[in-house]
Amino acid sequence: MRLPYLLLDVDGVLIPFPDADGTTPSTHARHDVVPTGRSADNPVAVWLDADHGRLLMDVVRSGLVTPVWCTSWRQDATTIIGPLLGLPPLPYVDLPRPQITTSHPGGYLWKRDHVDSWLGDVPAVWIDDDFTSLDHTWAAERTTRGMATLLVQPDPHIGLQAEHLAEARAWMERLPVRTGAPAAASGTEGA
Repeated sequence: MRLPYLLLDVDGVLIPFPDADGTTPSTHARHDVVPTGRSADNPVAVWLDADHGRLLMDVVRSGLVTPVWCTSWRQDATTIIGPLLGLPPLPYVDLPRPQITTSHPGGYLWKRDHVDSWLGDVPAVWIDDDFTSLDHTWAAERTTRGMATLLVQPDPHIGLQAEHLAEARAWMERLPVRTGAPAAASGTEGA
């Protein structure tokens, strides 16, 4: 069995959404960043917890998974978000830019169909804040078909916690013996 992917979202996971009163967790520091398509005089404010870098590097160094960004930040996750957390360059799933008005146009996360195709038969743990019950059903069905799949869903106003990564790591350690990284993770983009 090949190494499973660790698919990692950014918004609502590493960048928590503000509460109704506009506050973010006190553990997060503000950074003004310039994503692709923006000019330096129009940056985007993001709040990141520097400790996430250490926690994620512990998982990366375990050798149990191939980490991959799975976010609408696309390449900017590896060139902007990752460096702010002290992460090495990671490949990313080159998600489409759908014209949608909801993140659940079919009743499930808009990324899922693309991710399902991208994953092929490789096991995966996917950390995202926006799954629905249909996504959890998809993960269970995928697991039943022999492609172990775990969905981890942080609270979007709190974001990633150590226990989420502990859950993911425990799941990875229970998988059958793994060998080598999946071929699609060798470049800067997914398959």
